[in-house]
Order: sequence, then structure tokens, then C-alpha cells
Amino acid sequence: MTTQPMISPLKALAATALLLAACSSDSSTHTQQEAMQFTGAAGEVKLITLDPGHFHAALVQKNMYNQVAPTVHVYAPEGPDVGDHLNRVEGFNSRAGQPTSWESNVYTGADFMEKMIADKPGNVVVISGNNQRKTEYILASVNAGLHVLADKPMAISVADFEELKQAFAAAAENKVMLYDIRTGLFKIPPLLQKELSIIPPFCGELTTGAPEAPAVTKESVHHFFKYVAGNKIKRPAWFFDVTQQGEGIVDVTTHLVDLVQWECFPDQIIDYARDIEMVSARHWTTSLTPEQFTGVTQLDSYPDYLKKDTDADGNLQTYANGEMVYKLKGKYAKVSVIWNYQAPEGAGDTHFSIMRGTRTNLIIRQGAAQNYRPELYIEPAKGVRADEIEAVVTQSIMGLQAKYPCLEFSRQDDAIEGDGWHILIPDHYHNGHEAHFGQVTERFLQYLTEGKLPDWEVPNMIAKYYTTTRALELAKASDGGQ
Repeated sequence: MTTQPMISPLKALAATALLLAACSSDSSTHTQQEAMQFTGAAGEVKLITLDPGHFHAALVQKNMYNQVAPTVHVYAPEGPDVGDHLNRVEGFNSRAGQPTSWESNVYTGADFMEKMIADKPGNVVVISGNNQRKTEYILASVNAGLHVLADKPMAISVADFEELKQAFAAAAENKVMLYDIRTGLFKIPPLLQKELSIIPPFCGELTTGAPEAPAVTKESVHHFFKYVAGNKIKRPAWFFDVTQQGEGIVDVTTHLVDLVQWECFPDQIIDYARDIEMVSARHWTTSLTPEQFTGVTQLDSYPDYLKKDTDADGNLQTYANGEMVYKLKGKYAKVSVIWNYQAPEGAGDTHFSIMRGTRTNLIIRQGAAQNYRPELYIEPAKGVRADEIEAVVTQSIMGLQAKYPCLEFSRQDDAIEGDGWHILIPDHYHNGHEAHFGQVTERFLQYLTEGKLPDWEVPNMIAKYYTTTRALELAKASDGGQ
């Protein structure tokens, strides 16, 4: 058996699903109806994990959920990816504190996708792994009448985006849900940034901005070498191949584009064809030495498919970094992502964000001055004095204390952080990236029980992937198609 996914035509998979449905219409219809009706009862959600090549697949199972049955069916090609996934899940089962009790029923083989559709042992498919076939997996799953909880990115190219639109249409037709693992929406600084931005006396209106000074900017720095669940992460070699993982501009930026939409236009439907205008985009590589590659993959050499991306010195050049400027409903936005090999001692992934209002600017910083923890600051907008808005700032933050107890703030006036206020967020609100997967899963389970997604969810997911995939095309065009 090969350790790399074998390409099987999507049309063949769709035909398989249709043939199975035609041959056993009564039982198939009954199964699909069961999958569409959830009450919140214990064990009624039955998970299928498909080709889990990314550690995010395991993080969905870091906790148990009353509504989710403990047996999870795993379908994957043979190889190290599925082994690493099962080891992570077993690590959750065997940990000292609050161990889980998952049972894995595993099928490995080249026909894993077709086998999953034929067996259909559950009603919700979790997809997080190699992105080369992810959109294909999504479309085949919803065509088979299965709900899908998919990790970002759902699409890494314009062709994928067109296929993803088909998947959303098929999900609607089959009355199943297709949902994104949107962990960024559970981080406390962006949550508070959003809450304050919609208080008109406090923030005023979001400015229009300009390409050089957008109304909203979101930047993040990530690292290939890191620890997850207390263990040094092992990344698969394909993570560094943009044809399988996708470039940085279509990967991590999905979280940032998501936050821009969610914070600037909460609960509003975004029409990608009408409301988004790309302005500029660029991308560039991160260089890894052979020793660094070994350190994060545990492989002694580059696989053949990565040799095309090595330079004369033998260093791997991967297009992990990207930046885009675009207009969303007439407001300028900038999103950028940078990948380094390893964070400085005591640091980690970082996030910077600014929302520019006509009365105040809301800024998230996560540098050395913040001990590499994201902190929220309020500064007067240009032409506004701090004493003019001090009363409304105090009133607005105190108003949030009912929803976020123990939230406090302090006045500041220094050369480093500027003139304004620092929101003092208690430690227990910073629950960490890994905890957000459980929160996303809980929200998805709630949507399943309610029987529908909010009206804005699907069009806004489509708008997000339109933005990222079009940015990639523009970046490639800007540097001659590299």
C-alpha cells in the first residue's frame, strides 16, 4: 500500500454514491433521514474520520461529547499519517487527567474513500489532513448524505473553490451541513475587539481606510517547529509541498479573512461576487535547511516531490508566506501570514490586529512587551483626545463585565503602547488554541440539533475561500506565475 493518497476521480466517487443509493433506496433514504434529524440525545452523532493527516483531526477528539458516540470509524491510506493520528487519540485516552475513552475502528487501503461511502458507518465526517484532495473528499461526503466538519483550508486553488461551491449546493440539496472548523472565533482578544467595535458611541463607524492604511489589518506569525498537547509536533513532509498543503496565503489566512468578515460585518451575509474586490497580493518563501526539515519531520532526506523546491545549497524553499489587500463592502482590509521555523525562547505564534474606528482604534498586540500573549488596547482615533472619550470607554467596558466577569482596564500613556487603555483580560479567558477545537465541535453539535446553520454561515464561508484563492492567483500573476 502506498503512503501517499492515490488520486481517484471525483466523478467515479459520485457515481459510486449514486449507484449505492439506487441499489438500496429504502435503507439509504432511511439512513440519510436519521443523519438529518438530531435531538441532542447521547451517542446519536457517529463520527467518521477521513484521511487524518493533520493533528487538528485528533484535537476534535481531545474531549468527549455526550452527543457523540465513543466509537470513531477511521478511513485512510496506509502510512505514517494515520498512525500518528491514532497515537494522538490514544494519548488523550491514556492521559492522567480527564482521560477520554475513544475507540477507533480503522480501515486502511487505497480504496479508503470508496469504502467509506459504501460502509457509511456514521453520520458526520471529520476531514483534516492533506489538502490536495480535501475539496474532493468534502463533495463526495455530502453527495453521500453525510454531514461534514472540515478543517481549514477547504480550498487551496481557484479550481477547488469552484468545486467547493458545488459541495455547498449538494449539501443544501441533501439536507446535510458542511461546516468549517473556525477556531479563531473563540479567542478572547478578537471576541472583545468585535464586541467593542459594534458599540457606536465607543468606536464610531469603521473607517473606509486606504491600501496603505486599511480599516482593518490582521497579521499572524506561525512556526513549523512547536509543541502540541505537550509533545514536539511531527509534521508530514507533504506539509511543505504547496500542491498538497497549499500556500500560506490560502491556508492560515483563512482564519484572518474569517475574522475580518465576522468582526466588521457580524451576522451579515457577504456576497463574494458583489462585496469583495481584490486590490493587491504577494507571496514569498520560507527557507529551511536539511537539518531543520529533519527536525520537524523526522525524515533524513527530502521526498522526490519536494526536490523541485530546493535551492543550490540544498535548502527547501516553500511558499509559506503571503499578504493581501482587498475591499470588503467598501472597506479596505489587509491580511498577512508569515511562517518561521521556530519561535524565540518563551514565544509562540503571534497575532497583530487593528480595527480603525472614527472614535477609537482597537488593537491586538502579542509581542515581547505582552510576554507573547495577545492583549487588547484602545487608542483614540486620529483627531480625538483621550479625555473626550474616557467616560464612554469606561461605560462600554463596564457594560461588558456582565458577559465577561472580572474584565478590567487600565489607563496608559507611554511611548511604547501609546495613549489609551489596556484591557486586562483574566488568565482563565486565555484557554489556548487546542481548547478551541472542542468549542467549535460543541457549536457544530448545537447546529446539528437545531437543524440549520445561521443564514450568513454558508455564503460567508464561500466568500472567505473566494478571497483566499483569488489572492493566490493575484500573487502568482504579480510575480510572473511563480
